[in-house]
Amino acid sequence: MFKKTELIFISFMLFSMFFGAGNLIFPAFLGRSAGVEVWLSLAGFIITAVGLPILGVITVAKAGSFHNLATRVHPLFALIFPLLIYVSIGPGLAIPRAGTIAFEMGLKPFLPQTLMDKPSMLLGYTVVFFALTLWLSLNPSKLVDRFGKLLTPLLLLMIVVIFTKSMITPIGSFSSPSETYKETPFFQGFLDGYLTMDALAALVFGIVVANTIRAKGVQDPKQLSKYMSFAGIGAGILLASIYGILSYLGASSASLGQPENGAQVLTIVMNELFGQTGILMLGLLFTLACLCVCIGLIISCSQYFSETLSFISYKGWAVVLAIVSMIVANMGLTQILSVSVPILGAIYPVAVVLITLGLINNYISTRVYFFATLFTGVFSLVETVNYTFLGNSLDSLLGVVPLYDVGVGWVLPAVVGGLVGLVVPVTTRKLSNV
Repeated sequence: MFKKTELIFISFMLFSMFFGAGNLIFPAFLGRSAGVEVWLSLAGFIITAVGLPILGVITVAKAGSFHNLATRVHPLFALIFPLLIYVSIGPGLAIPRAGTIAFEMGLKPFLPQTLMDKPSMLLGYTVVFFALTLWLSLNPSKLVDRFGKLLTPLLLLMIVVIFTKSMITPIGSFSSPSETYKETPFFQGFLDGYLTMDALAALVFGIVVANTIRAKGVQDPKQLSKYMSFAGIGAGILLASIYGILSYLGASSASLGQPENGAQVLTIVMNELFGQTGILMLGLLFTLACLCVCIGLIISCSQYFSETLSFISYKGWAVVLAIVSMIVANMGLTQILSVSVPILGAIYPVAVVLITLGLINNYISTRVYFFATLFTGVFSLVETVNYTFLGNSLDSLLGVVPLYDVGVGWVLPAVVGGLVGLVVPVTTRKLSNV
């Protein structure tokens, strides 16, 4: 019998799966950069870093699975796009990024100067980190107990302690915003939310949430969809609350130097609030957050690949993904981040459009899915090629598209594609609604 109180722990579990290092870094740096415009910037950030992920979970719940959702576009799309998502959110980018950031924040600050930059230190750390991640990933059925009842409450408690201390001993006042946040604070926050990769993660975490709820005895599709939606909303409330705290801490640190990234912002804040003890607390916070995300992603990807490529078992895929992620992590954080930006730019808009269409599925046909996704994908690909390989030489041409200058030029192609899908007759085999 499914107990409604289990939804609280499942929401905690989903929150911890979302809440990785990027979710600590980006809102803190947003607050520091936005200054007095922090709340307007945070509103944009919450739309893409909280709203879209939660809508993604709800969309997957309504569709039944990510595969069902993608099939509404085209069967070939349902093979290629999920694979791109799982590789990006898994061993290609997100898992190695989390493992490397855990090293950068959890161990490196405490190493002697002579050992900090030795590759062997990163290698040794990632071997231990991913071995632990693998061990905790081998039994998905224990995810609620480990995340919802242990790791998430610990994470939340640490953040509440930090926030309470900042209220008792205020850090400082807000400053003027930097140039980008001064001109378009809302849209800059909106774009910053992309970097968390959580809208992509929502599409792959749906299978874990669904399996967790099924394991509690819920088999009816409508009940399953309802409980998944509730879990998503609960996780979203937690995420938005924590982002507000981190943005406030970042904005309050204006008088404490000129940090170059969110990790430095938090380091300065924690040192100001707690001294050296704060640096230890921050290292533990980053390590826990990264560990939770890596476990969730390895479980999600292993379940997907074991169903799609069933010649390897779930546990076999978990081992493969942990090893590959460890190897990629040793490329270093800078290399991983430099690769992630163009890839995210190409696939993130398509994911956003797919989530949006899934929410209004009852009112549109598969033609709308096909053309809206096609137009969005082509525009995003051209934009990514322009940024990555052509040195922005196409800016004068692409700049005629509304909202291109604020980073969301794909919106018009998506709308145009949707309208085309409404009026153009079907020229290929019509897909059945799923």
